[in-house]
Amino acid sequence: MKFAIIKERKNPPDRRVVFSPEKLAEARAQFPQAEFVVESSDIRVFPDAAYKALGFEVTDDVSDADVMIGVKEVPIENLIPNKKYFYFSHTIKKQPYNRKLLLAMLEKNIEMYDHETIVKQSGARLIGFGRYAGLVGAYNGFRALGLRDGLFNLPKVEGLADLDAVKAELDKITLPNIKILLTGTGKVALGAKEILDHLQIKEVSDALYLTSKFTEPVYVMADVMEYAKRKDGKVGDKWEFYKDPTGYESNFMPYAKETDFFIAGHFYGNNAPYLFTREDAKSPDFNINLIADISCDVDGPVASTLKASTIADPFYGYDAKTETEVAYNAKGAITVMAVDNLPCELPKDASEGFGDMFLEHVIPAFFNEDKRGILKRAKITENKKLTERFSYLTDYILGQK
Repeated sequence: MKFAIIKERKNPPDRRVVFSPEKLAEARAQFPQAEFVVESSDIRVFPDAAYKALGFEVTDDVSDADVMIGVKEVPIENLIPNKKYFYFSHTIKKQPYNRKLLLAMLEKNIEMYDHETIVKQSGARLIGFGRYAGLVGAYNGFRALGLRDGLFNLPKVEGLADLDAVKAELDKITLPNIKILLTGTGKVALGAKEILDHLQIKEVSDALYLTSKFTEPVYVMADVMEYAKRKDGKVGDKWEFYKDPTGYESNFMPYAKETDFFIAGHFYGNNAPYLFTREDAKSPDFNINLIADISCDVDGPVASTLKASTIADPFYGYDAKTETEVAYNAKGAITVMAVDNLPCELPKDASEGFGDMFLEHVIPAFFNEDKRGILKRAKITENKKLTERFSYLTDYILGQK
């Protein structure tokens, strides 16, 4: 079986890749029956020469490969019929902007495997860039704090060599006495936590956070059962919430009252209650003045996220009274960081981490008869049809939703 590492063609350019040269060499050593080829790219964080140096063929034509492995969406005109593709298709939540892409894959008889659909039997994701989104998002939040309040001037992550360089910059700053809320417990939240812990910010319990004043910066990591509660007053259950959150409402305001800086690292599911609304943000009890919305659901659970921001222009302000965008440092505004492609700022580390997971969970499935069912669960399209697991997308492809 022949695997191709394909060139990223989406704009703005993405320098990440699923396999670094070293990790691809590891894959070749582990699976000598597999053949790996690399499509030439002048934007990839690892140059063509680095793959050539390890003996890989680098070419402009990978059309004879069986499996195409990329990161971002492949433009419709570059899709090669009758192939297997791995990339983030952004279709499984019925995203309207990629409906034509899914239709094109069906038409071209492509077997689509979305990185997001590579999951355990429980539904937990096996691979992703979540940790790096969390790392960069938390850093960017502190960068916004320093710039807005004239405290320090952290450089942009995209100009730094790697994660070690990012942490070295953080070693130079001194934080004011602030209270930080981090939501979530998954890879994104743990990535953000890594930054908080590197800064040696003290982690405190929910009870202490909500009732005490401190003389040093502190943070709390709040799980969904802390910031959401059952409408009927009974004790909530996390797994029940994940299954059907309609019986729950937000319990976020006690945190909003005590928080200066909110890092949104949670996963937001369909029908879950919003964390805070535009009305909530108008309350005199709403104390949050800086939000790093790593989850970045626009006009959703974090009411101040009016739009996704960009790596080039990462911050904007939200005026709660007028519900409008203002300058990020406008007096009385909530400063918002809502970049939706954060791992792109740390392409080398993000690619290396992603490759570790892909080699562990995905490549073996091609050679062990998919004994863990990973490929079967991940496959969205086959023989010009949706697979049974993704049949819920039928109305989407028919243009009914």
